[in-house]
Amino acid sequence: MIRRSCLLLILGGAISFAQDTFPEAPKIVAVGDVHGDYDQFVTVLRDAGVIDSANKWAGGKTHLVQTGDVLDRGPHSRKAMDLLMELENQARKASGRVHALLGNHEAMNVYGDLRYVSAGEYKAFETSKSRDAREKAMKASLPEGAKIDDAYRTKWEAEHPLGWVEHRLAYGPEGEYGRWVRKKNAVLKIGDTLFLHGGIGPKYASTPLKEINGKIRSELQDFQKLEGGIAMDPEGPLWYRGLAQDSEAQLAAHVDQVLAVHGVRRIVIGHTVGPAIRSRFGGKVLLIDVGLSSVFGGPAACLVLEGGQPRAMHRGKLAELAQ
Repeated sequence: MIRRSCLLLILGGAISFAQDTFPEAPKIVAVGDVHGDYDQFVTVLRDAGVIDSANKWAGGKTHLVQTGDVLDRGPHSRKAMDLLMELENQARKASGRVHALLGNHEAMNVYGDLRYVSAGEYKAFETSKSRDAREKAMKASLPEGAKIDDAYRTKWEAEHPLGWVEHRLAYGPEGEYGRWVRKKNAVLKIGDTLFLHGGIGPKYASTPLKEINGKIRSELQDFQKLEGGIAMDPEGPLWYRGLAQDSEAQLAAHVDQVLAVHGVRRIVIGHTVGPAIRSRFGGKVLLIDVGLSSVFGGPAACLVLEGGQPRAMHRGKLAELAQ
């Protein structure tokens, strides 16, 4: 159930379309789900050579792809987003690129499904004015003339920790992170590789890339379009797990259809935690969510594509992909 709060503002205005198709890059580094673990994220980026010891871009013409779910579960989502935003500008100046894609958790934070937001994430937005802001929001949540009793206050404050108001405003249409997330793509094509968070289910096997991105962006702009749309659909690119979990024999034809529609040779996905950077469908699907956040206890690992060859980087060392 989507939480509808008095602070979710009416959306308006056009959202610019981000470029979603690029020619082959000399080197691509793809990182899966971060889930609020800034330190592990930094470790992976340094190991891959795309940032230096001062966390500045050092990747030259490399394309860095983060396949979504920077947010939730861990306490330092805001720091991880700030880093990505800084690196976007730095990479462009060096003729490289940083592509932060939409995951289901980015979308959830935009439309108000906050069940996975950690206490530390709210804490990151807390200021000296947070108590007053929360008090005003609590009063605004009541019908006109109603009084706040002790039971209501206790319940409200438990459900709305300090920083909650600022968090919601930050992900609103005029907020720093809300504006940033709403401009992002769900699906990205670089050369002969397709990148996305969850996967593409049979329902969307023939849907063009630009249509998928356009519809999800429109839904995050107008919440009335969410029901029955792509952003919340279990077969859509933010949620689908079939490419990571279902029978390869049963989905082989579907995978080939998706590759043909988008003119690529492989699909790279996160979303579903595994023990290593893995390959499925004879190398046509690569899984890069290793649960690197301390919440899951996975390794500092990413995918490196160079010269058309995909390899895993685990703790700074390149290796062949696990099967």
